[in-house]
Amino acid sequence: MKQFLLPAALLIACLSGCDSNQNSSNEQPGMTGADRDEHGCIGSAGYQWCERTRQCERPWELAEKEGFENTPQQFEAYCSGK
Repeated sequence: MKQFLLPAALLIACLSGCDSNQNSSNEQPGMTGADRDEHGCIGSAGYQWCERTRQCERPWELAEKEGFENTPQQFEAYCSGK
């Protein structure tokens, strides 16, 4: 009887670690890059809408190209035309 206690205890320990809340095969995780905003800019790729250029821009690239400091405030000021 004792010879079955250790394997049974190990089996119970292993099974109790199983997560029954995992995604079912019917559920699909969100697609990479599927986080477009109302302008179509993909935030996870670093893009934000710039009203001045009327396109999605990466702030650090636009800052280098246009010669302003790469800060959220400077990006907003440039893109809003203030």
